[in-house]
Amino acid sequence: MESLRDGMLVGLGNPLLDISAVVEKDLLNKYDMQPNNAILAEEKHMPIYQELIEKYQAEYIAGGSVQNSLRVAQWILQRPRTAIFFGCVGQDEYARILEERATSNGVNVQYQRSATSPTGTCAVLVTGTQRSLCANLAAANDFTSEHLRSDGNRAYLQGAQFFYVSGFFFTVSFESALSVAKEAAATGRMFMMNLSAPFVPQFYKNNLEEIFPYVDVLFGNETEAIALAKEFNYGTEDLREIGKRIAALPKENGKRKRIVIITQGSDPVLLIEAGTDTVREFPVQKLAPEEMVDTNGAGDAFVGGFLAQLLQSRTVDVCIKCGIWAAREIIQRSGCTFEGEPSFCADN
Repeated sequence: MESLRDGMLVGLGNPLLDISAVVEKDLLNKYDMQPNNAILAEEKHMPIYQELIEKYQAEYIAGGSVQNSLRVAQWILQRPRTAIFFGCVGQDEYARILEERATSNGVNVQYQRSATSPTGTCAVLVTGTQRSLCANLAAANDFTSEHLRSDGNRAYLQGAQFFYVSGFFFTVSFESALSVAKEAAATGRMFMMNLSAPFVPQFYKNNLEEIFPYVDVLFGNETEAIALAKEFNYGTEDLREIGKRIAALPKENGKRKRIVIITQGSDPVLLIEAGTDTVREFPVQKLAPEEMVDTNGAGDAFVGGFLAQLLQSRTVDVCIKCGIWAAREIIQRSGCTFEGEPSFCADN
């Protein structure tokens, strides 16, 4: 495998500016939200963004699941522009903040810019160490597959070796995700996807069925995996069995066996590889309660750590261990943020 270079990794997702605040559970109840869940904003949720700004000590943090993962990967790699991010923002101050933060973290952002919608935001309600997300996609919804067809962006896609897309992106441009997945499979390159939230299998089951044959690596947490099993009528909530069923689904590129990675918070990470009946566990060292700030971005950081090692041709064991390490680092900070030089050691 080649050494690190510009544009090895391409991510497609929804760039959002997180508006994060510590709140009481009453606010979750007011907006019909659940701890440790992610939803799309409906009309009833729209006042929440201003409420967080006016009534709480809200922080602005560069967000969006895929963009977060790429930022974490770049931080660990310490080599700018290894990752390219595609998504749509508005033409406003929030877009400027997002671009400045992502670029300073080393990500090569290639935003499409909407002339009609403001930059998307995500309300992050932190209750204790739990977080609840409510995304108002706004301009992120305006992403079109045409953006990927410009000469410059086509060159980026042709030059990449790895592709990563969130299930969240299905609500925006499934056509773009599927076209990238098919191109990756046809050319022997790696396509990775995250289930992202329980609502993805609940409302986008047909999209999942269409894209799964092209997925080389699938990430998800326990609630997302169980939601998928319910929609696909697996008849079980056993995560190991669910992982095996997903890994065994038909695959377009038979030269590379699918792997499924299921995270479970502070419980072990599960690794399921197609063609084997073994489910491997990777322990997660628990943090003391006083060390935990919030879990926002933990899943994104896990993927970022995994990707950083994958791009360096490390084994899947090292990739997962780095993912666990990265998630642990981010949980000790507010939002998906980091500082200093990463201290991950593959021998830990």
